[in-house]
Amino acid sequence: MGKVLIIGCGGVASVAIHKCCQNSSVFEEICIASRTVSKCDALKEKLQGTTSAKITTAQVNADHVDELVALIRKEKPDVVLNLALPYQDLTIMDACLETKTHYVDTANYEPEDTAKFEYSWQWAYREKFEKAGITALLGSGFDPGVTGVFSAYALKHEFDEINYIDILDCNGGDHGYPFATNFNPEINIREVSAKGSYWEDGHWVETEPMEIKREYDFAEVGMKDMYLLHHEEIESLALNIPGIKRIRFFMTFGQSYLTHLKCLENVGMTSIEPIMFEGKEIVPLQFLKAVLPDPASLGPRTKGKTNIGCIFRGKKDGKEKTYYLYNVCDHEECYKEVGSQAVAYTTGVPAMIGAMMIMTGKWNKPGVHNIEEFDPDPFMDALNKWGLPWREDHDPVLVD
Repeated sequence: MGKVLIIGCGGVASVAIHKCCQNSSVFEEICIASRTVSKCDALKEKLQGTTSAKITTAQVNADHVDELVALIRKEKPDVVLNLALPYQDLTIMDACLETKTHYVDTANYEPEDTAKFEYSWQWAYREKFEKAGITALLGSGFDPGVTGVFSAYALKHEFDEINYIDILDCNGGDHGYPFATNFNPEINIREVSAKGSYWEDGHWVETEPMEIKREYDFAEVGMKDMYLLHHEEIESLALNIPGIKRIRFFMTFGQSYLTHLKCLENVGMTSIEPIMFEGKEIVPLQFLKAVLPDPASLGPRTKGKTNIGCIFRGKKDGKEKTYYLYNVCDHEECYKEVGSQAVAYTTGVPAMIGAMMIMTGKWNKPGVHNIEEFDPDPFMDALNKWGLPWREDHDPVLVD
C-alpha cells in the first residue's frame, strides 16, 4: 500500500512500529527516524526478520525543520507518524507542510518552557493544511484518541445528543518501583502537577491539582482512587460533540505515587525553570527524568491491567440514556506480544490505526482535524482486529 515515516523510537513508537510490521499489507515500507539512530537500528534488527515490510532507519533532530524536510524529501513517505516529544509537533507539521505530506500525532503541542498544553497552536495550521491538500490527524493515541473515537461512535450509534462525558483512565498495573512513570517522565509529571480543569456550560472550570477525587470500581481492576485532571481531548470534544453540557477527565493514582510526587514538588525537582548547577544550566525536571526508570524498561516488571473508557449521558428518542465504552488491556500480554507495557501499547496501537486510516484513504479531509471529526466505524473495527477490543455497558455506574 505505501510508506510511513515514524519519528521517534521510544516506548510508544516501538509498539506502533511492531504493529505496522504486523500490518505489512498496508505499511509496505517503514522508515524509523530518531535523534539516536542506534535505537532505530536495534529495533530494525529485532523486527526485520518477522515481517515482509521493508524497514530502514535514519538520524534526525526533530527540533530542526530543515533536517526534517530533507529526510521527508529523501524518504518520500505517504504519511509522517509523529511519535517524538510534544514540543516538536510544530516543527514536524512545518516540514509536512513544506513537503505536502500527511501528518499524524498522538499528543498536542506544548512549549518546552511553559507547562501548558492546548490545541490552539496546531489549530492555527488549519487553513495552511487545507490549501496544501493534506490531512493532519491530531491525537491518535488512546486519550486523546480512542476516547474521541468512542465519543463519535456513541453519538453516531447510541444517542441523538450527548450531554455529559466522563473519561476514566485507570492503570491497575504494578511495576514494583517506589516511583516511576508509565510514559515520558517529563511529560507525565508536567501533566499531573498542573491545575485541573473541566468543561461545563460553555466554559472552563479550573481546580487545584488533585483537588477533586472520586472512587470507581473498574472491571477487572477493582476499586481505585481517581483524580480530575485537565486533558486535551476535553478541548476538542467540547467543540465537536453537539449538546455537551459537561466533560471531565479522571486518572487513577496510587498513594505512593502521590506521596513521592508531592515530595519532589516540595524540593523543586518538578520545576521547568532552569537553574545553575556547578557552572552549568540544568532544568530540574529534565534531570529528574534522567534518574527515573525509563518507561520502556517497565514492560517485563509490570503486572495487572488498564481500563480506559468513556461514560456518556444524553438522550435517544427523547429519553435519558447512559452508555459506557471502554477497553481492558493486560500489561503482561502486551509484553509477550510487543515487549512493552500496556500504557505504551494502548497509545501505540491507535497511532498505527490512525496512520492506516490516512494511508488507505478511509479518512481523507484536507486540513487539521481531531480524531472525533472522522467516521468512527472503521477505526472501531480496527481496534478489535489489532489488539484493543472494546466493550460496552448500557447500564453503567455513574460518577457523581
